[in-house]
Amino acid sequence: MLWKTFRWAFAVTALGLAAGVLYDGWTALGIVAILSVLEISLSFDNAVINAGILKKMNAFWQKIFLTIGIVIAVFGMRLVFPVVIVAVSARLSPWSAVHLALTDKDRYQELVTDAHPSIAAFGGMFLLMIFLDFIFEDRDIKWLAWLERPLAKLGKVDMLSVCIALIVLLVSAITFGAHAHQHGGTHADKAETVLLAGVAGLITYMVVGGLSGFFEQKLEDEEEREQEAEEEARRAGRRDAPVKLAGKAAFFMFLYLEVLDASFSFDGVIGAFAITNDIVLMALGLGIGAMYVRSLTVYLVRQGTLDDYVYLEHGAHYAIGALSLILLVTIQYQINEVVTGLVGVVLIGASFWSSVRRNRALRTAA
Repeated sequence: MLWKTFRWAFAVTALGLAAGVLYDGWTALGIVAILSVLEISLSFDNAVINAGILKKMNAFWQKIFLTIGIVIAVFGMRLVFPVVIVAVSARLSPWSAVHLALTDKDRYQELVTDAHPSIAAFGGMFLLMIFLDFIFEDRDIKWLAWLERPLAKLGKVDMLSVCIALIVLLVSAITFGAHAHQHGGTHADKAETVLLAGVAGLITYMVVGGLSGFFEQKLEDEEEREQEAEEEARRAGRRDAPVKLAGKAAFFMFLYLEVLDASFSFDGVIGAFAITNDIVLMALGLGIGAMYVRSLTVYLVRQGTLDDYVYLEHGAHYAIGALSLILLVTIQYQINEVVTGLVGVVLIGASFWSSVRRNRALRTAA
């Protein structure tokens, strides 16, 4: 099972490391390996959240997630995205940005650093909304009951998560504007950029999450009728309606997963610039890491790990909340990527240990 799920990740690792050596010698191999570990450590919570969504899809869509999804994740977010943000922020054509990345790496890194506030605001708001919607929902299983119980009661207030997210964004934008003004005002317009990027992140979450939620609910509501319709359609030699319904629901959940992965990868892409500003090595290292995150997601689904360790999803969402705040803080202050990775690992590790203790207690009681 382990080999079957991770075999492509192992193959990509071997190819990626070999490509690194061919591209820039043994030093490049070390950089690619470090970037791979960075991506896996920063994105473990991503795998847990993805698994919670992916388990609702059938085997076909799980394969789509591992094939087309990985192409989007590696080439879209880990290779194209760093070029696009430079092109947009520096008002360059994509080809000029690629040329700059390959010929003037220092200038390229400088432009990416300038674009960081808008990236952090967009990703921070998207992830913050995921966290807030989770903690304000009343659920049967509670990890930190003393905290989650009162928050679930507060969650009955309509649009509370949106209001809180907008307040956090407003504070971030004002704080950044004040900070820029104290430093000569040269970046004061970035406060407006932060505000606009944050609102874009919020809108993206609401549109994609709303569509996926709508079709997911529709699919669940009509599950029994769909089974009957499939029987009728099979007898009549047609299967159009049920397949379309399932396909549409799965498509929007797949879209939600891709946007979620993109938001998670922001910190990995930005963190990678602390290690190298070579986009080839960055794409190789982060691509290998993304492959492991994808494989780990499928492994968690097929092993039923989330059902056995019920607090894992809670830990991952708390890690998301921490990551969203860290991203917003990095608009103004630099935070070491090791700290970011450790926060997620500690929270997920704690939730895993709590799940183990819960399972032991249930076995003892039985």
